[in-house]
Amino acid sequence: MAENRLQRLRALLAADRSGSARSTVSLACERCVVELGVSGAGATVLSRLGGADGDGQTSRGLVHATNEVSAGLEDLQLTVGEGPCLDAFASGGPVLVSDLAAATARWPGFGPAACELGAAAVFSFPLQIGVVQLGSLDLYRDTPGPLTRAELTDALILGDLATEGVVADLDGHGVDDLSWLADPHVEVHQAAGMVQTQLRSSTEVALIRLRGYAYTHNLTLAEVARQVVARTLLFTEDGR
Repeated sequence: MAENRLQRLRALLAADRSGSARSTVSLACERCVVELGVSGAGATVLSRLGGADGDGQTSRGLVHATNEVSAGLEDLQLTVGEGPCLDAFASGGPVLVSDLAAATARWPGFGPAACELGAAAVFSFPLQIGVVQLGSLDLYRDTPGPLTRAELTDALILGDLATEGVVADLDGHGVDDLSWLADPHVEVHQAAGMVQTQLRSSTEVALIRLRGYAYTHNLTLAEVARQVVARTLLFTEDGR
């Protein structure tokens, strides 16, 4: 049964790709919306900043989002440093929340704000090959409700197909190299390095300060990073 579903979804993606220059990842996200009854989908590539032992800060870059809410949910998780995407990446398993309003205590920074963006249910699936973690496929619904068994099976399959697309896009790049992403989140890494120098701190502390500034000033982390890179925003050890 699963093999039949895999063949069907692979054929649909091949048909979607015919005559199109779009990536497999973006097509897989859009196919999720069609097949799974979700309102939107996004995919991110993630990496660890800091120690090679896996205890470093997680960084990420947006690969594709099917609509503004999906893009907003991805950016929100980057800003507050929590959410289903990061949990899926850390655990290596799906994170399925069918009623986000009833689970806001799980992610106090992400949950209420995600509900305000229009998400009522969220589902994240790790993109990984064996023990190598590459990112996550993130889905949301604007009404509460779980994925059916068939939808969950298809989501796992589409996650595997999206992983194949990420691997193809990463060809020639290390898994910790996000420079191939045409995405403003890449600027966050440059800003973190600059703040690290300004504060004479670790990368983790620099990212915490960036996030804190973004959160308290109601800005996205990407917007704060642009100000730092443009040198219109300076962080000091005893101040901002």
